[in-house]
Order: sequence, then structure tokens, then C-alpha cells
Amino acid sequence: MSTVSSKPIVHEDWTSVFIGFLILCFSLSGFIIDAPTYNWKNSEEVLTKVFSGANRIKLLTQFVYVYVLSAIAVYLIGKQLKNFLIVFPGVYVLTTAALLIAGNSFIKGINLEAVIFSLLIGLIIGNAFKLPDWFRQALTTEFFVKTGLVLLGTTVIFSDILKAGSLGLVQALVVVLSVWYFAFWVCKKLKVDEELTLMISSAVSICGVSAAIATSGAINGDAKKLSYVISMVLITAIPMMIGMPYAAAYLGLSQEVTGAWLGGSIDTSGAVVASGTLVGETALKISTIVKFSQNVLLGIAAFAISVYWTLNRKGDHAEQKEKPSLLVIWQRFPKFVLGFIAASLLFSFALSSDVMEEVKGSLKNLQTLWFVLAFTSIGLETNFADLFNANSKKPLYAFLIAQTFNIIITLILAYLLFS
Repeated sequence: MSTVSSKPIVHEDWTSVFIGFLILCFSLSGFIIDAPTYNWKNSEEVLTKVFSGANRIKLLTQFVYVYVLSAIAVYLIGKQLKNFLIVFPGVYVLTTAALLIAGNSFIKGINLEAVIFSLLIGLIIGNAFKLPDWFRQALTTEFFVKTGLVLLGTTVIFSDILKAGSLGLVQALVVVLSVWYFAFWVCKKLKVDEELTLMISSAVSICGVSAAIATSGAINGDAKKLSYVISMVLITAIPMMIGMPYAAAYLGLSQEVTGAWLGGSIDTSGAVVASGTLVGETALKISTIVKFSQNVLLGIAAFAISVYWTLNRKGDHAEQKEKPSLLVIWQRFPKFVLGFIAASLLFSFALSSDVMEEVKGSLKNLQTLWFVLAFTSIGLETNFADLFNANSKKPLYAFLIAQTFNIIITLILAYLLFS
């Protein structure tokens, strides 16, 4: 992970909250960055749509906006600003390439997300070339992740929980709790380290990529471990997305039961939509409701995990038998989680639907951009061999066992609640 070169003016967590809310203030005051389009079907559309004059201006505007905000953050965090100013344009170009690949109609059709391409691009370049230490140290992976999570809070709207339906909420709550604790238990039995245990448990039980990122941020997790978990989530989502609708048809399940099964089992929202579409309109509706019901538990889970990690992790106070004081808990607690919660509360209760409708597209685009930037940086920092070596076998087994349990328990609950 990146290192700090001088004493920070502001802690990285608070810097992420500051930059995140600075973006919200700009957007709510009318300074909205238009989202560039990355959608294309063929080479002609790449030239006429993605690289059109109007879209190039959007791309440049977005680059300058994020460049300036990130430079402010780097200064506050205490990293070498000069090195960052040199490194960031290259990281941004690689990130744009990942977004462009993910914007292809075929890629979108099979619901492969931009983060997997940014990770792969970073891994290829980071392993094909020997990047100098100053380059790697200039990467601001943690800041990108935490700022993206603050912006993610704007999508967790409490009023939408009520719209999800009581059955969807019941299933989501039971699935998340049972699968999380089962995955945690399996990881412990296989002696998986605690960071990976928490990330795997959250990824399998809640909402895949977002849950893994949120958990990693809550515990200041290692980037290599996060990229490993994300790789497992995305790799397993594809066969589940394709195979489960056919398995449901073979079992003779109704669209309601099938939708609830898909929404509760498949880890990524895009894959849920794709699989639900294969079954039918009713299945699509139910699967979306159930998946959203699980997604809204992300903030609660991140908060609970951060408290657990603060109280139980090894560190300066590991030799003490008594629990840390409230002051120590506050010092250890990841402050960006408060930014996530504050953003969720702001968009849930303080803003009108018209205002949210006006800014949500731009904020969603920026949230995605921060995450894709983070995974480009993770790839550049990571040795590819570290992702899948002998030490990765037990976490992989734990993930697959937990995912199998998730599929079975969700099918049982879906049948009981929706048949």
C-alpha cells in the first residue's frame, strides 16, 4: 500500500470525508460534472460517440476536476505532491481505458464491471514493467476507495427500504446474517487470516464488490487481499448468472421464487438484473427488490465491522487484557464510515426527490470513477503471483463453501417466503 512521506495535515479518513462532501456541495449548488459516455458497439461508435468533440470536453473536464480534488487530498494527507502530479494522469488514462472496455455493448451484456478491467490493466502493466518505488508510493489507493465509499452513501436511501417489501426485507436480513456468520465460521475453521475472513464474509452475504470494498475500508485492509476477494466475486458471478435461471427452470420454480433466489444469491447487482431478465419480468422485479434490500444493509454492516475490528484487532493495545477505552475506539474507528452514513442521511431525509434526480447521475459517475481509479492503483501495486498462490487456496475454499451455503439457504428461504 502507499506510504506517507511527511506528517499529514489531516488524517486520510477525514480527508476522504472532506473531499466527498466537497463534491456533494458542488453538485448540490449546481456545479455538476456531466458524465462522459463510454458506450459503444463498434469502432465507428468509438470515434463518433466516445471520442466526439463534446465527449472529449466532458472527459477533460472530469479529469481536471478529479485531478485538482485529488491533489488537494494528497497535500492534506502528507504525500509527495510532485510525484502524484506526475503519476495521476497515467493512472487516469488507464482507468479511462478500463471504462471504455466496460462500455462495449457485448461486455455490458454479460455484466462485466469496469473494476475488473482496471484491476487487470494495472496488474499487467505493474507486472510487465518494473515500476520505480516513487511511482508506487505516489498511488493513493486508500484515498480513492474511501472517497468512493463516502459517495456510495448517497445511493443508500432509507425510504427505498420501505418500498422493497416486507418479504424482501425479511429474506435479506435472514440471508445476510446467516450467510455472514457461516462464512465467518468456515474461514475460522480453515484458519484464514482475519482481514480476508471479514472481506469474504461480507462479499458473499451482502453485495459482492461494494461490500468487499466497504469492509476493506472499514478495517484498513490490504489492497492485495481486497483484489483477491473481488476477483473471486466477479469470477463466480458469471456462471451463477447464467446457470441459476436454468437450474430454476429445471426445478420448476415460479418466477417469484426464482427472482428471490437470484436476488439473494448472486453477488453483483448487474448480474442479478441480467439473470432476472433471462427468467421474466416478475423474476426481474423480485430479484431487484431482494438485492436492493441486501444492499441497504451495507452501511449498517460497515459500521458494525469497523466497531468489531476496532475492539478486537491486534495492535498497540493487543497486550492489554481489558477492552480499549472509548478514546482508543474513536482513534481507531475509520472516520470515512461516518461520511458514508452522513451522506446517506442527507440524501434520505434532507433533499427533495427533484434535487436528488438532478444530481444522482453525476454522483454515480464520480463514485464509479473513484472505485475504478482505486482498482487501477491496486493492480499497479500488486504482484500478480500474490493473487493466486499456495496461500490463496484456503481463502478460495472458504469462499466457495460459503457461496454454496448461500445458494442453498437462499433457495430454501425464497421457496418458503415467495411460493
